Amino acid sequence: MKLTLAEAAMGAGAVLDAPNVPNAGSVLLQGYSIDSRTIAPGELFFAVKGERFDGHDFITAAVERGAAAAVVSRARAASLSDLTLAVPLLLADDPLTALQSLGTHVRRRWGKRVIAVTGSAGKTTTKDAIAAALGAKFNVLKSKGNLNNNYGLPLQLLRIEPEHECAVVEMGMNHAGEIAALARIASPDWGVVTNVGMAHAENFADGQSGIARAKFELVESLQASGVAFLNCDDPYVSQFGRDFAGRAVYFGRGPCADPQIIDVAEDEHGLNIRYRAGDDEHTLALKLVGAHNAINAMAALAVAREAGVEIESAAAALTALTPGDKRGETIALAGATILNDAYNSNPEALRSMIRTLAVRPAQRRILIAGEMLELGEHAPRLHAECGKAAAEAGIDLVVGVRGNANHIAAASCMAGVPSLFLPDAETAGHWLAENLRPGDVVLIKGSRGVRLEQAIETAKQMLAQSGR
Repeated sequence: MKLTLAEAAMGAGAVLDAPNVPNAGSVLLQGYSIDSRTIAPGELFFAVKGERFDGHDFITAAVERGAAAAVVSRARAASLSDLTLAVPLLLADDPLTALQSLGTHVRRRWGKRVIAVTGSAGKTTTKDAIAAALGAKFNVLKSKGNLNNNYGLPLQLLRIEPEHECAVVEMGMNHAGEIAALARIASPDWGVVTNVGMAHAENFADGQSGIARAKFELVESLQASGVAFLNCDDPYVSQFGRDFAGRAVYFGRGPCADPQIIDVAEDEHGLNIRYRAGDDEHTLALKLVGAHNAINAMAALAVAREAGVEIESAAAALTALTPGDKRGETIALAGATILNDAYNSNPEALRSMIRTLAVRPAQRRILIAGEMLELGEHAPRLHAECGKAAAEAGIDLVVGVRGNANHIAAASCMAGVPSLFLPDAETAGHWLAENLRPGDVVLIKGSRGVRLEQAIETAKQMLAQSGR
């Protein structure tokens, strides 16, 4: 939302300091940023301090790129260079807190419906699906990518404009209390919970039950007038409605679901879903791979229906959805097919994509599975279970990449599947280039820290050099 610098200072709880800039308070901001590398002219720069960088060290770079002003810590203001003094400063106790306060200010000033999405897997795809389904009738703000933490969420709220009729945002967490904090910033009216898995289990002494309580924080944050959209098939999420004073709407395959999946058929083109909404049966063709995306689509239809969108219009909007970056993209390479699902991984998501790989027609079905991070003491067992699942699904060749992924390779090998372990993504790329055959279908999936997309780029370069 375009605010004057004076209003931004008020909303952020900061003090405007601009002795060298006449009428600074009337400057109209064009946007908001915490990254000096991508900031655009006229935007407000928040000098937030992260784990590895301090934004105060990049204020000069932000100003050189055209920042209209900077939000800085009072404690650091006196040490800033002459260049930064040429633009207005907003003095705050903490620039991150100021960013969050301004996001809350804009959300409250706008005052319309915010829909928040959380879950152990599928958050971003579900958010995109909900925004598409609602877009059949409304002007929707959808948060970009997976900006879902205490930095990204307020930045998304600051993108709200008066013409938006609703907003769909994503909320992530890796510790208890984080979703509650994000909910205080965004004040969601409706909440969607996709599932409870073992992602970030190392941060929860009581494992999956602790993760479930953390996800429930979204439902707890809703007013009694709110709506909670819950996955009927998840043993934890399906119980979240019991302690919620508002309205609970269930989606999925189970008897409590409406919309309810009747059947899902998967092929190389995507998913064909037969489902029931109310008393009527419908069909939906999705260009997304992975049967888990049928659940995500039902979540989108449930939200759209509750908002007053005709089910046929919402479903038609979903048919236009395509896989996001590194989220089930299909890549043709040297006569083979690569399923690039390298954005992130956890045990539930990996097993689902293994089932997707298993139904693809292929000369060989190859799994290249990177290490799944933040699983703590459960990591060896959970990786081994995925290796066993690959063998049971009939995968022809399994490659584990980095760290605990050696348990994937070992378990699949013990089950009789040719398997190997490689130390990193670059080595995996060399292996892929040397071993890829026409007709192969290769699933590439791993946690973000493994960066398995580099294996694809390395293989592309090697194959191009060899003329394949």
